[in-house]
Amino acid sequence: GKGAINNRMTNNLMRRLEEKGVPTHYVEEINDRDTFVKKVEIVPLEVIIRNTAAGSFSKRYGVPEGKKLPVTVLEFSYKNDDLGDPLMCESHALALKLVTKEQLETVKKYASIVNETLKEFFLEKGLKLIDFKIEFGLYDGEVILADEISPDTCRLWDVKTGEKMDKDRFRRDLGNVEETYAEVLKRVKND
Repeated sequence: GKGAINNRMTNNLMRRLEEKGVPTHYVEEINDRDTFVKKVEIVPLEVIIRNTAAGSFSKRYGVPEGKKLPVTVLEFSYKNDDLGDPLMCESHALALKLVTKEQLETVKKYASIVNETLKEFFLEKGLKLIDFKIEFGLYDGEVILADEISPDTCRLWDVKTGEKMDKDRFRRDLGNVEETYAEVLKRVKND
């Protein structure tokens, strides 16, 4: 049932982000597992936003997991499985012609809106948005948000208990993956 949960949560969040001025690929949820989306050409950049140290950031820089970062960190990685999705800076993305300068500025602007919107929304639901990965696509030449936003692409910790309610449930063999994802969806849909 994890896929259905991720689909429903993504659709809910995409609708919210559209209301905040972020264009998305979302068109219509057909059922728990099927959604109509706009066909996009995916920009080969993974956009990672970090509000709190965790995961690979903590490992790379020796920062204790859970340490609040004094500034929001924006990272890019080259979406290329053969190369292991390496981290890259903006000039790398431009040099490799993965995006234009204008497209990159739009990606950064939308990523910031997504972060601020989701941080506030999840906090209202008793969840702290630690970090997340999003992707963008080109639709009629315009940059729009695509892919998914779910516990598979976000680190979400319970505000009161600090419990991990995301992809780390299965990455770290913490158990209760489906039950935890269902709890996140319940909180997100509880409006």
